[in-house]
Parts: sequence; C-alpha cells; structure tokens
Amino acid sequence: MKVCIAEKPSVAREIATVLGAKTRHDGYYEGNGYAVTYTFGHLCTLQEPNDYKPHWKSWDLNNLPMLPEKFKTKVVENTGITKQFSIVKSLFDKAEVVINCGDAGQEGELIQRWVLDQANYKGKVQRLWISSLTTEAIKEGFENLKPAEDYDNLYYAGFSRAIGDWLLGMNATRLYTVKHGGYKQVLSVGRVQTPTLAMVVNRFKEIENFKPQPYWELQTMYRDTLFSYEEGRFLKMEDGQVLADKVKEDDFEIVSVTKKKGKDYAPKLFDLTGLQVYCNKKFGFSADETLKIVQKLYEQKVVTYPRVDTTFLPNDVYPKVAGILKNLTKYSGLTQPLLGKKIKKSSKVFNDKKVTDHHAIIPTGVQINLQYNQQQVYDIITKRFIAVFYEDCSVSNTTVIGKAADVNFKTTGKEILKKGWRVVFEDKNSEQKPNEAGMLPNFIKGEKGPHEPSFLEKQTKPPNQFTEASLLRAMETAGKQVDDEELRDLMKDNGIGRPSTRANIIETLFRRQYIKRNKKQLLPTVTGIKLIDTIQNDLLKSAELTGKWEKQLKDIEKGEFSAGTFINNMKRMVDQLVYEVRSETKRANISQTITLQNREKEKKVKKRAGIAAETCPKCKKGTLLKGKSAYGCSNYKNGCNFILPFTFMEKKISEKQLIRLLQKESTVNLKGFKTSNGSVEGLVRFNEQFNLVLEEKQSVKKAPSNKLICPKCKKGTILKGKEAYGCSNYKSGCKFIFPFKKIREKAGNKPLTKELVYAILSGDI
Repeated sequence: MKVCIAEKPSVAREIATVLGAKTRHDGYYEGNGYAVTYTFGHLCTLQEPNDYKPHWKSWDLNNLPMLPEKFKTKVVENTGITKQFSIVKSLFDKAEVVINCGDAGQEGELIQRWVLDQANYKGKVQRLWISSLTTEAIKEGFENLKPAEDYDNLYYAGFSRAIGDWLLGMNATRLYTVKHGGYKQVLSVGRVQTPTLAMVVNRFKEIENFKPQPYWELQTMYRDTLFSYEEGRFLKMEDGQVLADKVKEDDFEIVSVTKKKGKDYAPKLFDLTGLQVYCNKKFGFSADETLKIVQKLYEQKVVTYPRVDTTFLPNDVYPKVAGILKNLTKYSGLTQPLLGKKIKKSSKVFNDKKVTDHHAIIPTGVQINLQYNQQQVYDIITKRFIAVFYEDCSVSNTTVIGKAADVNFKTTGKEILKKGWRVVFEDKNSEQKPNEAGMLPNFIKGEKGPHEPSFLEKQTKPPNQFTEASLLRAMETAGKQVDDEELRDLMKDNGIGRPSTRANIIETLFRRQYIKRNKKQLLPTVTGIKLIDTIQNDLLKSAELTGKWEKQLKDIEKGEFSAGTFINNMKRMVDQLVYEVRSETKRANISQTITLQNREKEKKVKKRAGIAAETCPKCKKGTLLKGKSAYGCSNYKNGCNFILPFTFMEKKISEKQLIRLLQKESTVNLKGFKTSNGSVEGLVRFNEQFNLVLEEKQSVKKAPSNKLICPKCKKGTILKGKEAYGCSNYKSGCKFIFPFKKIREKAGNKPLTKELVYAILSGDI
C-alpha cells in the first residue's frame, strides 16, 4: 500500500479524490492502492527543556544557558493529535512507500520529516512537489514524484531554523524575564521578533526626538502651473530672499521644453510580502488576514502556492499561460485582446534564475464564487497576471525650464501616449480622466507673461511611523529603506523572517502587548520600549545580523552552508549572552500589569480632579471650588475674589471649555452668546481684571482659490504685471488696468494681503 501524508485534512481530501481513494476511514482515505492521511500542521515539536533535564523546568538563572547536545522531537501533548499520530504510525507500519504530500516549502518539509522520524519509519519515501491544488497539478505531481533525498537540504534548513529559534527563544526569554521582569511579566525575546520590535521602537524614538529644521523654497505660478527654483531649497533665508525679490520685477519666460518618450512597465507579479503590503495599503487588511485569505484561495484551487518570495515565473509556465487566460472567463473583457495572438514573453516576468522552489502567486484559471474579501485579493492577483502580458505603457516625460530675471525654474509632467497595461486597472466608474494627473499646458519656447512668485518657509519632517505595509517591507530588507523593486529583490536573501512567518511575528508582538495600533500606525507600548531599552546586547536587536542568519539558512537549503556550523554559532552566541546579562548590576523591573494599573489610577485621579485641579489664574495660589452658579478661588479668605461663572451672556459653558480657558487663555469659538445684535459666535477670554469677555468671530472674506474674474469684461481673469494688474482678455480689447500705486492708496495703512488686494480689485473697497 502507498501511504500519502498531507499537511491538512482538506488537502488530503483533494489528493484522495484525484487518486481514487474514495473510502473514508477515521483519520484517512483509502482506495485504488492508496491510503491518504494527514497531520493538523505540527503533530510533532522539539522537546521542552525539562524533557532533557528535569531541573531545567525551573526558571532559574543558574540553569542557563540550556544547550542540549542533541535536539529531539516529541508528539505534541494533545488528545486529538496523539490519536491522529497513532493512525498515521499504523499506516506507515504497513506502507511499501510513503509519499510526503506536505506543503511544498521549508515548514511543510519539516512537519512531515518530524512525523516520519517520530514514527520510526525506515522505508522508502517519495516527495510530491506541486504549486497548486488543481486536479491537473496533482496528477502531474504524482507522475513526477521525486526522491525524498532531493529535499534533505530543505529539511536541514528548517531544522536549523527551529533549533536556532529554540536556543535563543528559550534561553533569552527566561534570562530577561528572571533578570528584568516585574510583577506577572514574561519578557518574550526571539530571533526575529526582537529585531522587528527594535525597528518599531527606534522609529518611534526617532520621531519623538526629531527637531524640525527650517528651509525655504522659491516657487512661481505661471499659467496655472507651479515652477520650482531649479537648484532646490535654501537653508538660509537671506540667500533665497535676494532671488525672490529679484524675480518679482520681471516677466516669466519659457527657456526650454524637453519631451522624452519612455515606457512604464506593468507592476510585478505578487510574492507574499508584496501582496500583504498591497492589501494593507489598499484594503486595510493586516498581514495575517491577507495570508489567511490567500491560503484559503490556494486551498480552493483558484491561485497557486502563496508562501513565496519571488515575483517571477519559470519558463515552463509560459506554455500554460494561454490556457489560464482562456479559463478566466469573468475577465474576458481584459483577456480577449491577448488571446488569438502570440502571448508576450518578457524577462521581467519569466526568469528561471529568480525562481527556486516556487514561482510568483498567479491564478490557476479555476473560477468559483468567492466571499467579498477573498474576491478583492483574488481580483488584484488576477489583474496583475493579466497586465504583465499587455504592451508596455508609452509615456512622454516633459521637462519645462523657465526663467525670471535670469533665475531658472523647473517643472515636470507626464503624458500617457498609449495606455498599454494600464487599461487593466482602469476604474470604469471613475469620473476622473486618466490623463489629467501630472498633465502640463502646451508651453512654447520664448513665450513670456506675468507670474506670481512665492518664497515659503517650510520645515523638515520626521519619517512616518511604521504601518504593517512599511514594516513588512523593512523586514524584507533587514531595516534598510529600499523603494526600488529590483534592488529589493536582491536583498530578499537577507530579509528577517520568511514571507510565511512575517505576519505571525507582527501578530506575536501584538499578543505580547509590545506594540499597538493607532489607526494604520504601529506604535510600541511602554513595555515594548522598556524591553528594547533594557536589552544591551545589540546582536539581539540587530535586523542586519538576523538578516545574515536568514541568508545562512537559505544557504543551508542550497547546500552551501553547514547546519552544524549554524547551530554551533547560535550556541556560542547564547552562551555569551547569558554571561553578559547575568553580570548586569541594574534591574529594569518591567511589568505591563503594573504599567496598566498605574495608568488606570492616573485616569481616575485626573477624572476625579477635573477643574478642581486647576490653579486660580488671578492669585496663582488657590485652586477652584465649585459653588451653586460659579467656581471661586479657595484662597478667598486671603482676599482673592476670582469668580468663574457657569453661564456667560446666557450661554452655558462646559467644564471642558472652562478648563481650556484656564489652561490656554481662551475657549474655542462657541455659538449662542446673546447680544443686542442677537445670537453671535465667538470665543471667551479673561480681561486684565480676570473678568470674562467675548471676542466675536470676525467674518473674513477669503481670496478665491481660483483666478479673479475681470470686473470689466466679466470674461478674462486678472493677471499681475510689472506695475499693474490687467485682464487676460486684453487681446480681445478689454482695457482693464489697476496700477499698484492705486492699490496702495486704497489700502491706506493696511498690510497688502492677498485677500485685501482681491477685495480692492473686485470693487468691494
């Protein structure tokens, strides 16, 4: 009998159906000479510390480091798992050959090898290696079964990873918990989770400690197009001010218009991290949610194996492309232009050297009804697949140089000449014209006209807090900021974590209460910050070092690095870490429970105190006491007569606004104050005697954001010249002119704001 073992009951069912094993038994399917059984993920695990030495059960610094000479596995202690393992072992005992049908990846290999080892199976083993669960793929896989030995290095890499995580996780977690943990606090430390947490904490601190630096930008508006000073920003105001004053005097002249034709390439196919990043940005899905959705799509046979880190396809997939496109009947409007002619084959899509075990995530051509979230993820995977076979998008990149008083300004824009692959992603319901973004007017070299220069002070900005999308990218590149897709591909070997585990690492940080969500932002908790501050060993927090470990694990998988060397290096590091931390003299006493309890106490005290906690603004000595109709000063016996009424000008003011008044010297604008002119809006302040006064809200006539229509012809718009404002319709005979001198006369002593000039030109003043 041939015994097949899959990783999940659902996958076993699919394989059994294809093989004709139709009789269902408890824990397996049988028929046609096959028995198809399954695990529930990990049936076996590495032994616990106390399985090696009973005294290692105690969390004691004297027991550290725990460094087993040989690592062993055991069956997970769970009634259901123990029962299933017995069924699997009984089938192995009767098997002429075992076919490993585990997930085609490092973790899948490890799960099944541990079961084979624990069951003490010594017979022949073959490997099923498939990238999708379609009937065709399963049949093809069974026709091309591989010897299990071909995947030994994959197992060694998985085993090394598990041992590395055990060594560091078990030892470092106990070490920091006993040394620095406070009340009810376990300080979980891990090979990947700790450097990931360090990235979040370091970013948070970088933003908190950021000091904005001023800089100045010289820009000008010409024909509704913003031009910027060609040489960039100014770090000294006086340097830019000289040029800003200079350009006001001259018209703006177009010096050159350069158009270069170029190509925009279709977005790459998805690897798992890319899909998680996209779904977090576009749909707000967490990395874990996206992984669960795409895993379900794989099990429903509609997409290929998802836990991948490549965006390429091997050349042997190319002959299948036309068939997949043809089967995507729900996308026939997009696939029809591709069918009936030779399918495009690009090295940006097909590259055997960029594919190891699995290729990029693509649709299989199977179509079923999906739930809404599943459909969203499936839709973007499918559209990316279709788009890479369309023609490239042709664009014209335009650069325009202009000058005023020999000061050069520049603007750029893009014009789409031929949409190509962009039609795949067009929103048919959108009213926006696809060519509007980044479009420029038709400028002609030598043309001149009035312009509106502006010299603006700005400030440097800190980096953004991490989102799940940006944290996933940072994990992929070991913390380095990389936007270029090609460069990011080169760095994947040194990323921290694997595509399949990164989502779980982030979820673990949430579970441990080391990070929290603020809308899309990921922020460290007090406990998370304290833990990273407490860990003095930089190697534990280094994303770069963890990336090097990941590279070594990949090299083990390729047969280019020794698993024994990796494990010995990890043991040496743990030994050194234990020595360092045990020698530390200060104790951090970190406790999330105590932190939360203290926070609750502070909230209660603050809530209870309210306005009573505020100091009297008049005498600066007493606090406020609540009376029947007003608050008064507790220092009244010593002569302070400060009174703060609940109601002012028939308007009741909330305690929150009164606190704001005391702290910030005014309320916000409030409606409903009764005056001789009726009900008005305004804010409340103190006068010099600390009596309440109302400051009515002034209605300011804002300058229109668009151009001012000429008050004479009602057709043209107002343009600014050298000595006067005029009408853009002057060529058609409009003679409206308003000299600057007349503007200044009408303004009197008032400062010439944009709003005031508009009011004068409109005839309102």
